[in-house]
Amino acid sequence: MMRDVYIIGVGQSTFGKLSDRTAADLGLEAVSEAIKDAGIRPQDIRVAYGARQFDAATTAQSILKGVGVAAIEMVNVENACAGGATAVRGLWKDIAFGLYDMGVAVGVESMTTSSIAGKLIPPQKDDLDGHLGLTFPTYFALIARRLMETHGAAAEDFALVSVKNHHHGCLNPRAQYRKEFTVEQVLASFMVADPITLLECCPNTDGAAAVIMCSKDVAMRYTTKPVKIAASVLLSGDYFFKKADLTSITLGKNATRMAYEMAGIGPEDLDLIELHDAFACEEIIHYEDMGICKPGEGIKLLRSGATALGGKIPVNPSGGLLSLGHPLAASGVRVIGELALHLRNQAGKRQVPNAKVGMAQMLGGMDNGLEAGAAGIHILTI
Repeated sequence: MMRDVYIIGVGQSTFGKLSDRTAADLGLEAVSEAIKDAGIRPQDIRVAYGARQFDAATTAQSILKGVGVAAIEMVNVENACAGGATAVRGLWKDIAFGLYDMGVAVGVESMTTSSIAGKLIPPQKDDLDGHLGLTFPTYFALIARRLMETHGAAAEDFALVSVKNHHHGCLNPRAQYRKEFTVEQVLASFMVADPITLLECCPNTDGAAAVIMCSKDVAMRYTTKPVKIAASVLLSGDYFFKKADLTSITLGKNATRMAYEMAGIGPEDLDLIELHDAFACEEIIHYEDMGICKPGEGIKLLRSGATALGGKIPVNPSGGLLSLGHPLAASGVRVIGELALHLRNQAGKRQVPNAKVGMAQMLGGMDNGLEAGAAGIHILTI
């Protein structure tokens, strides 16, 4: 029998270009805020998971020593953009199986001070596709073109995703970019990989996010409104040659299906979604893979306004990666913390009214011969 696992504290650092701050400093800000939010003592934390992709070295230890936590089990993970979700998944398992009663998961990245600062993220030495030019912008540009050919998408639709998420970001004081854009401005921005423009790509960012998690009996000591992790799924990508449809990410689709089964719900039960929108066109294919619309109807759903704040199923009310930026390993924790704020009715101007069920999704990595690296899906409920 597994125990129910709850979130009682969330924290997030400032997101932005923060070259004067270290990754440990950013992580300390997020963890300190999560501890304060949970109302616990630092010494109540008995296990910690840290996630970081670049220049990673004892990430959790370097952060937690700043709050007086040492000499406990600490695990550090890397899983590309899904690193933060992987850290949460690891902590969830430890608590669910009774190894610990309380712990913290923290994801952090300092892109402007890392060894790749100012450079493109290089492909691995054996990544033939990457060396031949199959970068993420190129890959998603191919997807965008396919959506235009098979789904009736127009360049304006991809720009509309960016407009929506930047509007949401204007309501989020932690977003890196808090600026409204029009469809025309998005389309007129620098062309990165046709038809993807600069304002349809997430920016590199520094930042951190943390969550305090615990068992049910412990949660009830600290709050009357704990947020339950009803599903936690981590899945790796299958071989690319098995992929039948360029407009669907099978990895994310399968992980989402597993999460619905674990939580005992369906897409119709979701009140909001936070997902990986590294490129604007990507958000549209996730609509279909998550089942919030029928296959082929993602464009229609977007145009209806259903995925905007005030719509039937708001997607990325935080502003998403497009507005907050994407401090890789931090994003997978940040989306979970964002859901918790909405379920506790503490999301401020971007609050989704009466939110009770939310899904956090984070995809990560590209490996030669595989569809993608990893997908982390978490469903939160109250």
